Amino acid sequence: MNIKQILLIAILIAFAVAFFQMGLHEFLTLKQIKMEQASIEAWVEAQPAVASIAYFLIYVAVTAVSLPGAAVMTLAGGAVFGFWWGFFLVSFASTIGATLAMLVARFVLQEQVQSRFARQLGALNRGIEKEGGFYLFTLRLVPIIPFFVINLAMGLTRIKVLTFFLVSQLGMLAGTAVYVNAGTQLAEIETASDILSVELLVAFGLLGVFPLIAKKLVDLLRARQVYRGFSKPSAYDRDVIVLGAGSGGLVAALIAATVRAKVTLIEKNKMGGDCLNTGCVPSKALIRSAKLAADIQRSVSLGFKPMTSNFDFSDVMDRVQRVITEIEPHDSVERYESLGVDVELGSAKIISPWEVEVNGKTLTTRSIIIATGAEPFVPPISGIDSVFYLTSDTIWELREQPKRLAVLGGGPIGTELTQTFARLGSSVTQVEMLPRIMTREDPEVSAMVVSSLEADGVNVLAGHAAEAIEEQGGEHILVCRSEQGEQVRVPFDQLLVAVGRKANVEGFGLENLGVEISERGTIAVDDFLRTNFPNIYAVGDVAGPYQFTHTASHMAWYATVNALFGSFWKFRVDYSVIPWCTFCSPEVARVGLSESEATEQGIEHEVTRFDVGELDRAIADEEAHGVVKVLTPPGKDEILGVTIVADHAGDLISEYVLAMKQGMGLKKIMGTIHIYPTLAEMNKFAASEWRKNHKPAHVLDWVEKFHAFRRG
Repeated sequence: MNIKQILLIAILIAFAVAFFQMGLHEFLTLKQIKMEQASIEAWVEAQPAVASIAYFLIYVAVTAVSLPGAAVMTLAGGAVFGFWWGFFLVSFASTIGATLAMLVARFVLQEQVQSRFARQLGALNRGIEKEGGFYLFTLRLVPIIPFFVINLAMGLTRIKVLTFFLVSQLGMLAGTAVYVNAGTQLAEIETASDILSVELLVAFGLLGVFPLIAKKLVDLLRARQVYRGFSKPSAYDRDVIVLGAGSGGLVAALIAATVRAKVTLIEKNKMGGDCLNTGCVPSKALIRSAKLAADIQRSVSLGFKPMTSNFDFSDVMDRVQRVITEIEPHDSVERYESLGVDVELGSAKIISPWEVEVNGKTLTTRSIIIATGAEPFVPPISGIDSVFYLTSDTIWELREQPKRLAVLGGGPIGTELTQTFARLGSSVTQVEMLPRIMTREDPEVSAMVVSSLEADGVNVLAGHAAEAIEEQGGEHILVCRSEQGEQVRVPFDQLLVAVGRKANVEGFGLENLGVEISERGTIAVDDFLRTNFPNIYAVGDVAGPYQFTHTASHMAWYATVNALFGSFWKFRVDYSVIPWCTFCSPEVARVGLSESEATEQGIEHEVTRFDVGELDRAIADEEAHGVVKVLTPPGKDEILGVTIVADHAGDLISEYVLAMKQGMGLKKIMGTIHIYPTLAEMNKFAASEWRKNHKPAHVLDWVEKFHAFRRG
């Protein structure tokens, strides 16, 4: 808290103390106003302009400082100024005062509250930004909720000042009118119940519910508008049709079948989608083989004589296919049909919000879930069509190892495959346009990965933009330009393009239907994963915002439950605790905020570090490198985010994911027994580092004196 905030608090406290010490609060009671009514009216009649300005300013001050008496002053306004002029004065004075009170709360407390509770307030901030005015209007219509509480609470959010002012002005009109009108009959009022009868409170309650009803009506009208021109079937063949049998589609179909819904799953390529066939499974199988090659190359450090790996690249790639074949039954047509899912292998086309065409049949359904995934994005580089480039989809067809491999892209896919092929013996150059690879992680983490890649022989060219592909002397050249303008020419035998993925939103009817596409090129969905057609949902890579197998599965639960039971109860998708891992060596796993993100977002934090090189098991495994970074609020053990750079980091991060999801802090992790010697101990030691940094030094001083006393 800075000096200006402290000064403002001091002024407000002094004002409030003076207000009560001088007995001014006694003048803002119903009894006192009634006693002084005649003299006040005489003053107003003698000096109407001065009286109006004085009343207005006093009202603004009382509401701005959140002092008691606004209700009585509103009655007095009606009593001495009459309904219309009193209504005018109170309406603007109350809104200006409320806005000032909101700004005071914002100036004094918002920064601290938003910083300390950033993760918890994330959803609230997004909701306020999207529909804050609507909810404020609803609160203003219900006089049961004290207006000063609303002012202070809204000050802690990020609602726009102009929105707050205008909505408050409109929302408080009804309550103001009731109180000002009651003030014109001041002599008949003895208690608040004379103003707000049970009937009036019920009426206000209904008035407060009206915006919610109106919102529902607006949603219904929008739905009718978007469905216009389509004929809704009188009956349905299915409860849900799912497009795409990747991780999101498989989970959606399984959940629907589990709750006995009639569900059809449609896949145009292979069951299991990218993850099984061209993504997670084959890449991890290849990474494992490359790890063995790397271990053989460092045989001396493991106590062996120098060794060399002897393998045929085609055998390694055949092993990758064998792994896929072994896992295939988990995602097979036979398995899902045995679980109650109707599976159609073929190209689907959505022909109406309730109809899907596949294999010459037209199926009707109450809801559709789109889980069509994404595909590699190929940038428009000059000359790229002149070479047979590889992507994460096609690289698994290789049977001859490239001697020189150029990799475009420094994200997770590019980095994993760069290191893998380098370890298998290819000469690899990785090109990234941005200043560093793995830009989602902290700079020091990127630097650790670069060091590991370079140790494996990779030439990392970060800050280099690919400009063209040329042919020179019978070989292909990737022409790059550094940030300093220097041209770099990279000869290659094979080119791998791994610069990102684009959502599959074309070719199955969305464009004809009118489903909205976001600026990112993904299907636009709301918090319930609905498209602009309320019965059509989208999950996974095709919707974003994360392109991970596990988030697709996570989203699938929400979409399926909302599709089947949303008429009774809907669930907003929860992205609060999303972990991920890049499976390079060492692995990089993260959940929650990174240090860079916390700094950029202005979130107060502390960083606790544990050097993996100090861990006994890591030393024994010759994997004594890496770090555990834990972010916490200052002085608290609440976990805001964790980054682990270590062998098996993707497994080790799960303890922190559970802790964050269940609201457990570092003290709970420190108090949990971890088996020795294991890599998992690094989580406990990181928690212990936090405890050491927050040990109660003054208590320990007294304990030291106590021990000295007992020793005599």
